[in-house]
Amino acid sequence: MSLKENSSEVVQPFLMGCGTKEPKITQLCLAAIQRLMSHEVVSEAAAGNIINMLWQLMENGLEELKLLQTVLVLLTTNTVVHDEVLSKAIVLCFRLHFTKDNITNNTAAATVRQVVTVVFERMVAEDERFKGIVEQPPPVQGNTNRRSVSTLRPSAKDAYMLFQDLCQLVNADAPYWLVGMTEMTRTFGLELLESVLNDFPGVFLQHQEFSFLLKERVCPLVIKLFSPNIKFRQGSSSAASPAPVEKPYFPICMRLLRVVSVLIKHFYSLLVTECEIFLSLLVKFLDGEKPQWLRAVAVESVHRLCVQPHLLRSFCQSYDMKQHSTKVFRDIVNALGSFIQSLFIVPNVGNAAAVSAPAGGSGLGAQGTAQGAFEYRGTWIPLMTVSVQGSAKATYLEMLDKVEPPSIPEGYAMSVAFSALLDLVRGITSMIERELAVEEEAAAEFREAHPDQEWKPQPGAHLVWEEMVSACWCGLLAALSLLLDASTDETATENILKAELTMASLCGRLGLVTPRDAFITAICKASLPPHYALTVLSSNTANLSSKAYSIQGQSVQIISPSSESHQQVVAVGQPLTAQPQGTVVLTAKNIQCMRTLLNLAHCHGAVLGTSWQLVLATLQHLVWILGLKPGVGGALKPGRAVEGPSTVLTTAVMTDLPVISNILSRLFESSQYLDDVSLHHLINALCSLSLEAMEMAYGNNKEPSLFAVAKLLETGLVNMDRIEILWRPLTGHLLEVCQHPNSRMREWGAEALTALIKAGLAYKHDPPLAQNQRLQLLLLNPLKELSNVLHADIRQKQLECVLQILQSQGDSLGPGWPLVLGVIGAIRNDQGAPCCLQLVVTDFLPTMPCTCLQIVVDVAGSFGLQNQELNISLTSIGLLWNISDYFFQRGEAITQELEREEEALQKQAQERGETLNRPFHPAPPFDCLWLCLYAKLGELCVDPRPAVRKSAGQTLFSTIAAHGTLLQQPTWHIVVWKVLFQLLDCVRTSSTTADKEKIESGGGNILIHHSRDTAEKQWAETWVLTLAGVARIFNTRRYLLQQLGDFFEAWEVLLNHIQSAALSKNNEVSLAALKSFQEILQIVTPVKDSDKAGDALAAMGVPPVLIDPLSASGPGRPLVRSDSLVERLTRYNGAELQAPPPGEESALEDSALWWSAWNTWYRTGTDSTRPPSGPTEKLSFIPSQPFLTALIQIFPALYQHIKANFSMEDLKKLGVILHGAVSVPISSDASPFILPSYTEAVLTSLQEAVLTALDVLQKAICVGPENLQVMYPAIFEQLLLFVEFSCKPPQYGRMETKHVANAKYNQIQLFAPAEWVALNYVPFAERSLEVVVDLYHKTACHKAVINEKVLQNIIKTLRMPLGLKYACPSESTWKLAVSSLLKVLSIGLPVARQHASSGKFDTMWPELANAFEDFLFTKSTPPDNLSIQEFQKNEAIDVEVVQLISTEILPFANFIPKDFVGQIMTMLNKGSIHSQSPSFTEAEIDVRMREDFSKVCFETLLQFSFSNKVSTPQEGYISRMALSVLLKRSQDVLRRYVEDERLSGRCPLPRQQVTEIIFVLKAISTLMDSLKKTQPENVDGNTWAQVIALYPTLVECITCSSSEVSSALKEALGPFKDFMQPPVSKVQNGES
Repeated sequence: MSLKENSSEVVQPFLMGCGTKEPKITQLCLAAIQRLMSHEVVSEAAAGNIINMLWQLMENGLEELKLLQTVLVLLTTNTVVHDEVLSKAIVLCFRLHFTKDNITNNTAAATVRQVVTVVFERMVAEDERFKGIVEQPPPVQGNTNRRSVSTLRPSAKDAYMLFQDLCQLVNADAPYWLVGMTEMTRTFGLELLESVLNDFPGVFLQHQEFSFLLKERVCPLVIKLFSPNIKFRQGSSSAASPAPVEKPYFPICMRLLRVVSVLIKHFYSLLVTECEIFLSLLVKFLDGEKPQWLRAVAVESVHRLCVQPHLLRSFCQSYDMKQHSTKVFRDIVNALGSFIQSLFIVPNVGNAAAVSAPAGGSGLGAQGTAQGAFEYRGTWIPLMTVSVQGSAKATYLEMLDKVEPPSIPEGYAMSVAFSALLDLVRGITSMIERELAVEEEAAAEFREAHPDQEWKPQPGAHLVWEEMVSACWCGLLAALSLLLDASTDETATENILKAELTMASLCGRLGLVTPRDAFITAICKASLPPHYALTVLSSNTANLSSKAYSIQGQSVQIISPSSESHQQVVAVGQPLTAQPQGTVVLTAKNIQCMRTLLNLAHCHGAVLGTSWQLVLATLQHLVWILGLKPGVGGALKPGRAVEGPSTVLTTAVMTDLPVISNILSRLFESSQYLDDVSLHHLINALCSLSLEAMEMAYGNNKEPSLFAVAKLLETGLVNMDRIEILWRPLTGHLLEVCQHPNSRMREWGAEALTALIKAGLAYKHDPPLAQNQRLQLLLLNPLKELSNVLHADIRQKQLECVLQILQSQGDSLGPGWPLVLGVIGAIRNDQGAPCCLQLVVTDFLPTMPCTCLQIVVDVAGSFGLQNQELNISLTSIGLLWNISDYFFQRGEAITQELEREEEALQKQAQERGETLNRPFHPAPPFDCLWLCLYAKLGELCVDPRPAVRKSAGQTLFSTIAAHGTLLQQPTWHIVVWKVLFQLLDCVRTSSTTADKEKIESGGGNILIHHSRDTAEKQWAETWVLTLAGVARIFNTRRYLLQQLGDFFEAWEVLLNHIQSAALSKNNEVSLAALKSFQEILQIVTPVKDSDKAGDALAAMGVPPVLIDPLSASGPGRPLVRSDSLVERLTRYNGAELQAPPPGEESALEDSALWWSAWNTWYRTGTDSTRPPSGPTEKLSFIPSQPFLTALIQIFPALYQHIKANFSMEDLKKLGVILHGAVSVPISSDASPFILPSYTEAVLTSLQEAVLTALDVLQKAICVGPENLQVMYPAIFEQLLLFVEFSCKPPQYGRMETKHVANAKYNQIQLFAPAEWVALNYVPFAERSLEVVVDLYHKTACHKAVINEKVLQNIIKTLRMPLGLKYACPSESTWKLAVSSLLKVLSIGLPVARQHASSGKFDTMWPELANAFEDFLFTKSTPPDNLSIQEFQKNEAIDVEVVQLISTEILPFANFIPKDFVGQIMTMLNKGSIHSQSPSFTEAEIDVRMREDFSKVCFETLLQFSFSNKVSTPQEGYISRMALSVLLKRSQDVLRRYVEDERLSGRCPLPRQQVTEIIFVLKAISTLMDSLKKTQPENVDGNTWAQVIALYPTLVECITCSSSEVSSALKEALGPFKDFMQPPVSKVQNGES
């Protein structure tokens, strides 16, 4: 220390030594001084002296290097040198810098730099020492400077003074502190300023005084020095401007830029405004008009900024985000961009390097450069490695030794700018992403701590990030796109793509849609061939030259990659467009971009949002061009294009394809990691892509692009765990695809949809589907929707899907059943659908919820109703039968389950305050199921197709018959009214309105029987079936039905149906209706004494007639009737046997039913037998015989039940119907079947029935009570009407009919023109007559019969055939009439005599007389062919009649009216004489004379004349009169004969006359016999006289020539012998 205090003295000798100016001494002294200094034993004063001594040496130019060394040692080893001493030392160094000696200069420069550093280091050290000590204002030192630096500590003050003077010097002003400076260069000054600013930024930031210097001195200085550069325009001649422009000077300019870089880097926060100016200047320097070197240094400076993202952020905050401020950050980026663009456009004028490379890219291969390059429109710019990424290592900014601007190699500026761009992107994105990550972490922590609150990030940070991106994206994108387009180097391309990708992802994360889409679009465009028309990427039509083609002079084959080739073509393919176009090529770069695109989608899918659209559209087109086609599960595999020239792929890309397709699949697999919103974006994008593909595929059957559909499927499959959120848009779209006209498109749509549905159902969801009904229905819904698509191939897919679902998930469908069944129902027109339904019915009925059974019924029904395919309908009817069987077997279980369900529903409905709404509501649920089944079958029963109707009808009635017992009683009510009667109504309506047109045989090969060849006839069959079915149910379930309250109404309705069917104009229907009528009437009413088994059954409502087994469970398979007799008995032992014994009440009700039936029968009968009114040109319907027969046959059975109250009124009604029925003619084509042959006397079954009906009636009357007997006459009347038919067939309206046989028995012409033939009524009339006789036999004595003059009516009726006799249509008729008359009279006459006094028979006698008269003296002539024997037989009949008169009438003459007797006498009289027929041929005359008849008449007459019983003179008078007339006539005949004989001579007399005479002779002999037998007193005298008077005339006849006359004469003369003895007395009287 003592040494240090005395250092001045110690140093002195050395100083003096230096003063000698002797080189050797000086060197020694300086060395010694240095050693002292290095031991730090120099005081301040000594230091001052040393410096002064050095100054002198300097001024003398001695030992310059040693001097510098000494100064340096002095200043670095201690801090004793201050203020003026320090400044003097510094000046000394400066002055040495400007000597003539180069070495000295350089050493001095280095020393100055070091000294400046030392000064500032001291200040820093000083600040360190004083840190933490409370500042005391330092003692004010006197100083001469103008600026007040009083506040600074010593070292700081030195530093301040030094820096201030540096500024002065650079500005070419005099320094304040560095006194003694002689000269100074700007370049050196700027370098010193830069190094201070760069090395000691803290000083300026911590001390106001220094900050002030920066603002006040440095910045203005820089701006001033920049001015020549700003004003200068390259190429503008000095002559043009008024003042000569200072030319920019490279060394200064470059150093200024370095200073600016430092200022911006370190003091930006202090110099906001100034920096704005600097940055603007920088931007200007990049301008194309500036010299090449200036632009190069400027771009290097910009690069320096670009690697400092935080700085860039500050710019953004300070300028771009402030109003009314320059958008500096944006300008920097845009300037970089336009700089790059200008490099491609502006030729490198005056640049030596530019000449070395040939213009354009043509020389590329020749130069053999393997380095990367950019090529654009013929401008080729090589790419150099300028710096390591992330650091801005400048070349030209470091050329501090160059005075002249260097020549810049071609491509340098481009390479720097390129690096700057990439660094800018990298810096900004990594900075923002780091901060985002931090923020997300904070957010996550916050949420954990406060789960209930919402995290609110600082808005400021986000705003800055967004502003930064917004400011830079346009410029970046423009530059990067251009570079990407021009790049020929894979690494460069990779870098550009990476930059675009990171920007896109950043924009996405920040939610900036437009820039994100723009970057993505750029990548997309680069992936596709140039000019590729893709609307999504609607390109800015920069007409880019097609470089891809310019490369290949030769046609594209598989080229092996060679690094020389610029854009290497790797694939040729078809563009995906609606109209076919040429091929397009893909280059290696396209594939590289495609991979970037895949990478983007894969890694940044979550931020893509709506840009999925762009990405996927591009991928779709690329996939198409590369010819990848979807395979199973939607993965894309390389496949051949379907049409057009095949895709050509190079080996290079062939190896890539599997990788690409793998990445593509992985891309969609990774969608499972996306959040819901992003996933939705992805799905939407795929959907709209698909829509475009669909648009494109319209109207042509080209192979469509299936990319989108395949990927939708893939995405769906990997996101099964959250399928709900994407299911609707996904399936909704696929359903649209399924409707597309292009079959390939549809096929894939359906494939995807069904695959998704199957996967969805098979996936192990949590909770499982069984518990998540909503999800299950959601999954199945699209399957249902598919039904609305009409294409057959879709139907097929849907079917396959349903079948697979049934097979794999059938047991676990549960609540999904209604939907699945709905689907099966909707597919019904397809052949395969019934398989599904059959599968359901056979396998799955037990597993599905019972509530679905009704749907199964509906579906099966709807299958039946489909009209495409008959077999499906028939199958489904079979299934309905199976279903009903299932219900029957599982009845109890189903009932329980349904009732549970019902309770639940009921509860819900009550809670909501609604009523439960389901079909057939009041009925219990199980019954409702049956009702639904019945209703469905009912619908099928009125299907348009006859086969379906038939099958359904059989099934319906069988199932009601077989399973009806399960139904509860009230349900039967619904069955009857809602099912059966409704069905009957429909069938009736359809039948009556059915078409009568003939149906042509269907399909050419199916023949339709003529009985079914119109719709009407086919409906008739249905009507028949239905009616029969309903009737059978009424019959078999009568007991059950009768317990329903409205059985009577039902009965009425049924009868009404039977009636309308019976009256239908169709024979088949009407007849069947009657059969049904018969069936329901066969019901036996319970008998009280149930002793016989049959009765016991009957009592239980089991009809003795068991119905035929119906075949319903499929054609040809008889139904095994489950309710056997025994079962039924046991069943009826239940409630139904508790019914009261049929007493009054039930009898009453019963009779009401029967009377209702009677009314129906009567109405039917009346309407069907009423003859048509009016002319019959329009042929009305005429009922058939079988129908009428059946109708009439019903009556006897019916009558049994109504006889108790059957009145005359009813009998009359019956009569009308019977008469009507018999009158109906039959059609000529039917007659041969009904009448075996025309001449045979046979009754038709109808006539039999009519007689049976009457027979039943009369038998009932017979055994019935007295009051019934009044009906006898009505029956007689009816029968007699029928008897008349024998002679007068009935008319049916005004219809013309042919009679079966006419009077002469001509064989009818079979094909007579008349349509209708009246029956041969003779047998019927004759049978009726027999019945009349029989009946009369029984009832002759009944009061009613007597009172109603039945006998008279019989006679009156018989008069007709009797009178017609030979003119009767049939000979048998009059014979029967006679015999009947005889029988009736034999019974009736005694009765008549008995009641003679009452006058009840008065009118009968004349009628009888007329009858005799008409018969015995008929006006008709016998037929010519009548044989002799026949004639004799007929005569015998006449004789019988006369005998009846003689035995039954004449003997009782006193009980008989006189006129009648008179008429008889006259008649006998007539018979005894005039009874020959005038028409006989001569040969037969002897036979034809009816001699026996005359004889009998005569005998009777005589007998009566001479009988002593003659009670009154009048009668005797009549006989006498007759006798005298007879005798007188005999006399005349004989006389005339004798006369004629004489006249005729030899000629024989006419045969007629001979016959007459013979007859007269015989009569005389008969008279003689009679007189002989009679007591003489009975004979009148006159008679005798007349008899005797005959004798002479007889004698005269003896001469006749005829032998016949002779023999007759002999007989006549014989009896006269009795007159030969005169009488004993009164002879004289005799003479008087």
